[in-house]
Amino acid sequence: MMIAALSVLGFSIVGILLLFAIKKYELSRGVLIGGSFRDDADLFAMRVKWIFLVIEWYLSRLPDFLFLLTRYGIRIGALYTARLARRAEAQAHNVADFVSHKRNFERRETKSQYLKQVSDKSDNGHGPVATV
Repeated sequence: MMIAALSVLGFSIVGILLLFAIKKYELSRGVLIGGSFRDDADLFAMRVKWIFLVIEWYLSRLPDFLFLLTRYGIRIGALYTARLARRAEAQAHNVADFVSHKRNFERRETKSQYLKQVSDKSDNGHGPVATV
């Protein structure tokens, strides 16, 4: 790792010295080396810089976007959970009605003679029977 860092540092220093040498040569001769190529390279560098600025702008908004996306996901999850609970409740009521004895409830005649007498007296308009 140290060798790689030192080699990059060395190449950087050589590159900077080469650029200073080219600039000194241009100033002493009055000639511009690579004129149109330099303009194209400058334009390319400006475009790359603009792209990095746009990417930086989007990355600065990324936490807000992720927060909204997470919030929306939680909301959708809660709505689907509520819908599932509603369906489960309806199915639980259907199962309860299915297994209940009241589903096929039919009123039958009572077998108790006392209850028959009491209901006959109540139905005839005499009111409830008071027992002493």
